[in-house]
Amino acid sequence: MTKRTAFRNSSKTVLRTRVAALVAVGVGASVALGSGAAFAAENKSGSLAELPAVASVAALDDALNAQAETQLKVADKEKKAAEQAKQQAKQEAEKKAAEAREKAEAARKRANAWVAPVDGYQIGQPFGKDGAMWSHKHSGQDLVVNTGTSVKATHAGTVVKAGPNGGGDGPAYGNAVVIKHSDGTYSQYAHLSQVKVSVGQQVGTGQQIALSGSTGNSSGPHLHFEIRTTPDYGSGIDPIAFMKAHGTNL
Repeated sequence: MTKRTAFRNSSKTVLRTRVAALVAVGVGASVALGSGAAFAAENKSGSLAELPAVASVAALDDALNAQAETQLKVADKEKKAAEQAKQQAKQEAEKKAAEAREKAEAARKRANAWVAPVDGYQIGQPFGKDGAMWSHKHSGQDLVVNTGTSVKATHAGTVVKAGPNGGGDGPAYGNAVVIKHSDGTYSQYAHLSQVKVSVGQQVGTGQQIALSGSTGNSSGPHLHFEIRTTPDYGSGIDPIAFMKAHGTNL
């Protein structure tokens, strides 16, 4: 073989080696990147075309970055929504707790309050007045109302007297109720048309206990109201002064 022939064969071998190497690179890029086959080819003049491997890597990098950014935005949105829901739940719980406290406080105030025993009344005969209507001075405060008006417990307590004959205090009272309160005082309600509680019953502030009337020694429909230091007749104190001292004006 001549030197010229050997040189020509050697050039072909190098060319084949370069083409094989570039094809391998293109195939490897295709397998690694999943962006299509990257390969080498000869152009019309017999030279090698440039491989698009670098462009493919850049495009994949952009796609991955875009996908990652989208995922981050979604995750951030979900996080904000979860935080907002948590905050709303907390605010709702705090609101309900505040409402419960307000209701409890209102119930406590009602339980501790003293209220007028009837609504829509007019002041009648006062406590301590002399007169032929009574064997001694008037033992309570008359509150003039129509027959059948709801009579309420002026304060929470336990019913100790209830029924006709003044609940045991005498016929002059007609139908009557006496309630013992936690401070050791007693309230009495007389001349009732109906009694709606019984001895031993627990009643709350403002609870209906009877209907007003004109039973017993009465000149017309009204409620005879007393505050006593014992459950019995003769221990009455001025109910208007007592109720005023307990926050209620009669």
